[in-house]
Amino acid sequence: MNKYLQLIIGLIALFLLEAAVAAQPLMMKTEEIVVVYEAPLASAAREVVRIYPKLKLELEEFFGWNLDVRPQVVLVNDTRSFQKLTRNKLFVAFAVPDKELIVIDYSRMNTRPFTLSVTLKHELCHLLLHRHISKHNLPKWVDEGVCQWVSDGIGEIFVNKGWSGLDSAVMAGRIIPLKQLTDYFPRDGASLILAYEQSKSVINYVDRQYGYHAIMEILELLKNGETVETALMRTLAISHQQLEAEWLDHLESTPRWLVFLASHMYAIIFFLAAVLTFLGFIRLHINRKKKYAEWEEEDD
Repeated sequence: MNKYLQLIIGLIALFLLEAAVAAQPLMMKTEEIVVVYEAPLASAAREVVRIYPKLKLELEEFFGWNLDVRPQVVLVNDTRSFQKLTRNKLFVAFAVPDKELIVIDYSRMNTRPFTLSVTLKHELCHLLLHRHISKHNLPKWVDEGVCQWVSDGIGEIFVNKGWSGLDSAVMAGRIIPLKQLTDYFPRDGASLILAYEQSKSVINYVDRQYGYHAIMEILELLKNGETVETALMRTLAISHQQLEAEWLDHLESTPRWLVFLASHMYAIIFFLAAVLTFLGFIRLHINRKKKYAEWEEEDD
């Protein structure tokens, strides 16, 4: 009965999205996964089925936990329909762990930095964490921070890759306290982006300062029913407030202009190359004019 209930939930989710009046939901099933999609996304559905075993194995090996669920992935072909469900233009995908459901706006999967593989891996990470850790023991900032850490720093929302909200918040002293990001994230655009950036930054800080195994030990303690406060104290020997203070000190001690240069290194190099190419063209043009002038004088 539960199997059919999950199937119905996936179908209802697709109908609610109303991608088009004439669109008919199709389904692709294996023993491991169910993909619900519209006819134009048949190749994308096949790709999900193809890459799922590899992504599942990667996550299981990374965490040392089994992803013993049969997720349903709903692929949406129309951004406006997807946004009717999320009520937020920033999201490109979301997971409902209690329903083992993932919904992806496929129309934005080719928008840098999002790809189907990375996005699916991020959402599967949510399913895995919630499969092993009670939602009462898994703070939102840990959940999102870890899933971004695992999926190469990429989340499920559009974030401006320019001067980030985190950079501005650090300089203005407007960091959101982590305790306010325990149960949910704010909905307004700037605060939502900041919440995601903070979550990623804190987990990356723990990884750099204490190592991969420290994060795994924290997650294992959360899995065993410990609170995040107890897990941090037992693993890092610091409190929730001390971790936040350490992380902020690290951010404030790093010149933000240096962070900007580091995050835009390739763009800066390409810009300088373009400038040098332009200057080279101007110089060549000037030299040619001089040559022509010299030839004319010789002819005279």
